Amino acid sequence: MRTVYLGTSEFAGVVLRRLAESPHRPLLVVTPPDRPKGRGRRTQSPPAAEAARELGIELLQAADVNEEAALERIRAVRPQALAVCAFGQIVREPLLSEWPMLNVHPSLLPRWRGAAPIERTIMAGDERTGACVMQVTEGLDSGPVALREETPVGAEEDFEALSAKLAALGGDLLVGALDLLAEGALDFAEQDEQGVTYAEKVGAEERRLDPSRSAAELARVVRALTPHVGAYLETSGGERLGVRRARSVDVSVKAGELRAEWGALLLGCGQGALRLEVVQPAGGRPMAADAFLRGHPLPKL
Repeated sequence: MRTVYLGTSEFAGVVLRRLAESPHRPLLVVTPPDRPKGRGRRTQSPPAAEAARELGIELLQAADVNEEAALERIRAVRPQALAVCAFGQIVREPLLSEWPMLNVHPSLLPRWRGAAPIERTIMAGDERTGACVMQVTEGLDSGPVALREETPVGAEEDFEALSAKLAALGGDLLVGALDLLAEGALDFAEQDEQGVTYAEKVGAEERRLDPSRSAAELARVVRALTPHVGAYLETSGGERLGVRRARSVDVSVKAGELRAEWGALLLGCGQGALRLEVVQPAGGRPMAADAFLRGHPLPKL
C-alpha cells in the first residue's frame, strides 16, 4: 500500500525501519522539527527523522501535522493509509477521517493507554505486556484494536531492552495489519472500557528513590527509567547519585541507610534492601559500585 508514516521517538524509528523493508515502504515520513536537547542544548533531529534520512525517504518536519501546509504535503503523495507510532502530536480532523490510520502502541490495550506505557508496565510489575495495532480516533489510545501480540516481561529487563523487544513486535504487527488492509480483510474490535488504565508521563519526582518504599518497588523504578530518564538517590548534601542498575536482596539494613559491604552498595528500604550495582556520580559516567567505592567516599543520605 502507499503509506505515510508519522513518528518521532527511537521506538518509532525501529518500527519505521521494519515498515521500510516491507511492500508498504512509506512515501513520506512526518516528524516534529529538530529541537535543543541535553546539557549542551545542541539541536537534534527526532530519531524517526534520522531513520528517514538514512533510508532515503522523503521527510516532512512539521510543528503541527494538522496545519494545511502539512496536509497538502501528505495529500501530494496520494497515500492509501497512514501509520502512526509514538508521534507525540494530537491528530485532528480532517486528517483523522481522510485515510485509514493505524497506530502502533506498546501495551496490551486497554491497559496502559497514554504517554509512558513501557515505564508503567515495568513499575507495576506486570509479568506480561505486548503491542497492539489500533485505529486512531479522537480519544487517547481508545480506538478499536485490529491486531495484538503478547510477550513476557523479563525479571531483569529494563526500559531499553523491553522497548527494543516491543518495537520489533510492533513493526511486524504493523506490516501484518497493512497486508490485511490491502486485502480488505482487516477487522477491529472495540476495547473493553472496564480494563482501562492510564500510563501518565513520568514526573520528575518519581525519579528520586524513596527508601521508605520496598526494595522490590525501587528496583522496578530503576529498570523502568534506565537508560533514558534515570533514577537517583539524593544525598544529605543535595547531590544526586544516579542508579543505573539495582536489584532487591534479602539483607537486613536500616531503612534510609546506605552501607558499603564487600564492594557492594546496599540501601536499606521499607522492606528488604536495594543492592546498587551500577551508579553514576554527579557529573560523571555510570560505573560499577565497587569502582565507585574505590574512588569516592560513601555518600550520606
